Amino acid sequence: MRFGPCPPEQAVGCILAHKTRLANRTLKKGHLLSAEDCANLAAEGVQDVVVARLQPGDIGEDAAAERLALAAKGPGLVADKAFTGRMNLHADVNGVLVVDTAAVTAANRVDPSITFATLPNHSKVAAGRMVATAKIISFAVAGDLADRAAQALQGAVRVAEFKPHWIGLIATELPHLKPATMDKTHRILQERLRPSNGTIIGEVRTAHTAPAVADAMKQLVREGADFLILFGASAVVDRHDVLPAALDLAGGKVRHLGMPVDPGNLLMLGDLNGLPVLGAPGCARSPKENGFDWVLDRLLAGLDVTPDDITAMGVGGLLMEIETRPQPREGRSQSKKAKIAAIILAAGTSSRMGGPNKLLTQLDGKPLVRHAAEAAAGAGLDQVVVVTGSQADKVGAAVSGLDLACVHNPDFANGMAGSIRTGMNALAPDTDAAIILLGDMPRIDAEMLKQLIEAYRKSETGLIVTATAQGKRGNPVLWDRRFFDALKSLSGDVGARNIIAENPDLVAEVEMGPAARLDLDTPEALLAAGAALPEDSS
Repeated sequence: MRFGPCPPEQAVGCILAHKTRLANRTLKKGHLLSAEDCANLAAEGVQDVVVARLQPGDIGEDAAAERLALAAKGPGLVADKAFTGRMNLHADVNGVLVVDTAAVTAANRVDPSITFATLPNHSKVAAGRMVATAKIISFAVAGDLADRAAQALQGAVRVAEFKPHWIGLIATELPHLKPATMDKTHRILQERLRPSNGTIIGEVRTAHTAPAVADAMKQLVREGADFLILFGASAVVDRHDVLPAALDLAGGKVRHLGMPVDPGNLLMLGDLNGLPVLGAPGCARSPKENGFDWVLDRLLAGLDVTPDDITAMGVGGLLMEIETRPQPREGRSQSKKAKIAAIILAAGTSSRMGGPNKLLTQLDGKPLVRHAAEAAAGAGLDQVVVVTGSQADKVGAAVSGLDLACVHNPDFANGMAGSIRTGMNALAPDTDAAIILLGDMPRIDAEMLKQLIEAYRKSETGLIVTATAQGKRGNPVLWDRRFFDALKSLSGDVGARNIIAENPDLVAEVEMGPAARLDLDTPEALLAAGAALPEDSS
């Protein structure tokens, strides 16, 4: 292909390189110039036009892209129509993308104008998702080059379809592990299995001993399980720990222990009479992606996972560390007195109230939101920020006269996460920790906030300090600055419970009684608490 300017009279049959406007129409980039087009260009005084001129043996960009994409397309994929030098491949089934990385690299090295790109190898994909694209950069390419690239790409991309499995779940019990946590683990695992139509056919909760776990594995296999997943109440830290020892007792084999993916390090891979066995790391109790997902998805798609596969996962294996977790096992510096702030979330629309703004409701002679504001103002904090949204002026007036600052969240209708982000952005740069307090918690007082602060200052590892009511977590929650970026990255109408779930070893709890879970979201709840509803909140 030759590329460059030439007079319109010599451009018939060439490909227009740039969009060109004529008096009565526009010629688009990539347009094949006709004799009439060239005459019109000359008539309007165009001296030169930049074109691509095909040479013998060249093929156009669309034909070349199609050749590459169809060559690469393996099972589980469909191709769309080539357009502007691009053809995309889409998953036709739910499964795991499998890419011959060496083949793709070889094709991309044939010529700079020939490119082929995919999602990361072994990505979990849903039917309809675009997984690969062939793109020809120039308007045409030599046919022999396209052939070489297509040959390199033969069958290089496929989707291994998920297969439904009958899952046997074994969960060991120790006194510190709450039944509610185990219930949540069951629900999260079932959600992980949903794309593959997998089913948990039975769960055995048993003592945290090797014989008990071995018996449970045998029981679930007898009941029809073809895949076993083990959640230990305590993490596997040695080849002779409870879960691997139990697999040995049951007659199975531990294929690999540990993985260079964080979170997910403490994973066990094994088999029992040909059935896959996964010992889940503690992070698998969270719905966030971790190393457990990488291995589980491949096994659900019928792909073998070898020790070499696992040990090759280190590059790209640092998944959530920066966003949602502090540095691994990093303690808190005690070299200076921590500067602690409070953020009071007071931006909501009170949708469950059916009209009035609950934060303006009078309780014990003052607006509901002022209770939280006075608690924060009296707790000896370095900074107090109130985030307003709905009826910002009235909420601001309700907390006037206190040593605090109000900041407005213009996107308050889009959920709590935006208000958390607004509050975090208003903190002083040297803030070491922040308490996030809900504006509708009138029974949280200054002394309770001081208890959170004291617990934080006394603990080396308590980077998250949460209030509890009879052992159940509630609000407020104090966050070390290592989690500030994670809090800012939240989205929608959700709080930060997932971050807490992902970091159980870094959580300290302070019992505060019913005040930590008092929910005043409805008129009935407010009236029961002794509040007087506002007659007009407009």
